[in-house]
Amino acid sequence: MGWLTADGPQAPADDGWLSPKERVRLATLQVPARRADWRLGRWTAKHAVAAYLDAGFEAVEIRPAADGAPEALLGGEPAPVSLSFSHRAGRAACAVAPAGTALGCDLGLVEPRSAAFVRDYLTAAEQALVRAAPEMDHPLLVNLIWSAKECALKALRAGLRLDTRSVEVRLPEDGESAGWRPFAVHARETGEDFAGWWRRDGGWVLTLAASPPPALPRHLLDRAPERG
Repeated sequence: MGWLTADGPQAPADDGWLSPKERVRLATLQVPARRADWRLGRWTAKHAVAAYLDAGFEAVEIRPAADGAPEALLGGEPAPVSLSFSHRAGRAACAVAPAGTALGCDLGLVEPRSAAFVRDYLTAAEQALVRAAPEMDHPLLVNLIWSAKECALKALRAGLRLDTRSVEVRLPEDGESAGWRPFAVHARETGEDFAGWWRRDGGWVLTLAASPPPALPRHLLDRAPERG
């Protein structure tokens, strides 16, 4: 599994790098911030897929599948990859894995969350994890659990159509490697299990989850390159 992040200024101001169908989708987005994050997400995903497959950036197209999950095309044909990406507040992240992998990627801000948020969206076991941690660690822990849930729901190709409490996050106490720490998510309704990795990057937390269990994620590029 490979991963890539990018920040807003890296995406070109023009839309020439988008395919005709991607430009049609962009035209439906009217809110400037939403348009900017959507463009950055596609910019990052295209570069991630191109780097993973050692292919040309221009040959990659990102389209939604019938269930809304993103899929990659290469030269107009389905690319032999699974991908998932996330974008928010001028930053984007993408994960790419071999075709057939159930994959989820999420990028979240480490920000304060209310007691009501914890009560409404976390399971009893997850709430116990938060209560057992020092209060200063609560923002990271709550947002990590939330982000890991989002990963699993994306891997299930359901997104937030499912109750976030239908998936439960487990956080092993050890296993850090190259800045990544492991986590696991169990889907209560389907019985599926996902293995994942997470890391903190300043005020952000990046989570990647997959089935079958992924090896340590490899960085595809330091950053998505500027368009030449």
